[in-house]
Amino acid sequence: MNQNYVVPAVALVVLATVLVGAFGLRISRTTSDFYVASRTVGPRLNAAAISGEYLSAASFLGIAGLVLVQGPDMLWYPVGYTAGYLVLLLFVAAPLRRSGAYTLPDFAEARLASHPVRRLAGAFVVGVGWLYLLPQLQGAGLTLTVLTGAPDPLGGIIVAVVVVATVAAGGMRSITFVQAFQYWLKLTALLVPALFLVLAWQGDGAPRGAFAEPPAFRDHRVVRIDESLDLKLSRRLDVTATGAVDGRRYTEQRVDLAPGVHHVERGTRLAFGKGDRVPVADGGDNSDMSTSPESGSEERPLYATYGLILATFLGTMGLPHVVVRFYTSPHGVAARRTTVAVLALIGAFYLLPPVYGALGRLYAPELTLTGDADAAVLLLPDRMIGGIGGDLLGALVAGGAFAAFLSTASGLTMAVAGVLTQDVLPSRGVRHFRLGTLLAMAVPLAASVLVGGLPVADAVGLAFAVSASSFCPLLVLGIWWRRLTPPGAAAGMLVGGGSAFVAVTATMAAYPGTGTLHALLAWPALWSVPLGFLTMVLVSLATPGRVPAETDAILARFHLPEELRAEVKA
Repeated sequence: MNQNYVVPAVALVVLATVLVGAFGLRISRTTSDFYVASRTVGPRLNAAAISGEYLSAASFLGIAGLVLVQGPDMLWYPVGYTAGYLVLLLFVAAPLRRSGAYTLPDFAEARLASHPVRRLAGAFVVGVGWLYLLPQLQGAGLTLTVLTGAPDPLGGIIVAVVVVATVAAGGMRSITFVQAFQYWLKLTALLVPALFLVLAWQGDGAPRGAFAEPPAFRDHRVVRIDESLDLKLSRRLDVTATGAVDGRRYTEQRVDLAPGVHHVERGTRLAFGKGDRVPVADGGDNSDMSTSPESGSEERPLYATYGLILATFLGTMGLPHVVVRFYTSPHGVAARRTTVAVLALIGAFYLLPPVYGALGRLYAPELTLTGDADAAVLLLPDRMIGGIGGDLLGALVAGGAFAAFLSTASGLTMAVAGVLTQDVLPSRGVRHFRLGTLLAMAVPLAASVLVGGLPVADAVGLAFAVSASSFCPLLVLGIWWRRLTPPGAAAGMLVGGGSAFVAVTATMAAYPGTGTLHALLAWPALWSVPLGFLTMVLVSLATPGRVPAETDAILARFHLPEELRAEVKA
């Protein structure tokens, strides 16, 4: 792809982000402006901002990559991401706004009158936020590397600098306008190229049935294996190899590979013929795929599907960067209207990434071998259209991808910085909020530079699992069950969220590599969410004397409309 178009596109997105953020800075005056935009954000603007920050690297790049690698089974990702807002609408949105909190730890303390529960909730906010920030920074690095050949960390560093400057300068006021702008930019950046790509596909005469079949090479293609991996073959494969296969070296020689597993060393080039099926990569010594939940999905597909559905359905309500936006609504009714609008906006967006994934199976199937499946969205315009048209469309996609990283990273940084400022730093003023912003970004940026990670959609899926196992029980029971006690809430978050976090850590460390235990750890929501709910209920029932004295009044504030509460007070 022509760098003469990509670099200016990314630069324009960064410049536009700074300018829109500066507009928010001009009207950001008070501490309330920094934390919750003084609770004056209307439903339409708030819905666009929520959609902008929610549609992350996993939405823009990761879903297309998963559809490319694993086919239509991965369509559960966009379904789950969207349906999570329906659960949020029904059970959480309006009561959460009426709680009057600034952050999730604020809600925990307001509901349970317990400072230890507040600190525990704050620790989970920071943990989930950092886990979610990591793939945003890695995705930015991948985008710049694929499109320009820049060093891997550069994209993440650019995102970190712009986000810290925007959030620290204007707080919630600034990022509200930034994220709303970036939603429409992302939608345009996917929609316009998708229309041209579909037209090119129709004119190419590609068989429609190819979408439902294992990916195959449409023409002769040479694939360079950048990291050692194992190929799992279900049928005999005749391939021309230059490099090392199964410990033997070849120089442009035909190799007849029998069904089974074959080890391919780093740097080997494999030449495939037209019609050859793309072999399945198991992952190898250094391959990111070796730590991916994908292997658990292949071994236990039904379990993985249910685990994914539960994590995405219930995890949305506990994502700190999503929940904090509902505190900016003027009242509970506006929060509900915002959620309905979000369902429409993200539903429209999620129609597009699967199109790129399906086209990738036709035109870029080798990405499943190279471990670059997340780059399908970026490479398809050049692969299918080419010329100046492909360059311009590719530049538009690159700009949209960077907008995705910037908007989601802004929301996450805002949420984590708010918790650090209120619960860790010695003061809650604007100056300490800016210091909290630096701390919120420093840890995930260092991790993205020093260590590798999971494919972006998988990493975000794991963050959803931790959120669903910790904050979902807290919010649902805290809003709808008067007998919840501080010991019960703390125990439920520790057992549910803690076990999910341990599973996430084990998965990212590639332990164990395969088998039933790997599937359980790679998709923990199916057992960790019920465990969190059950622990919270049982411990609360065992400590009935610890129910806060003001529980009835607090629940009345959560559920009564603002107008009725005002009449009651009068």
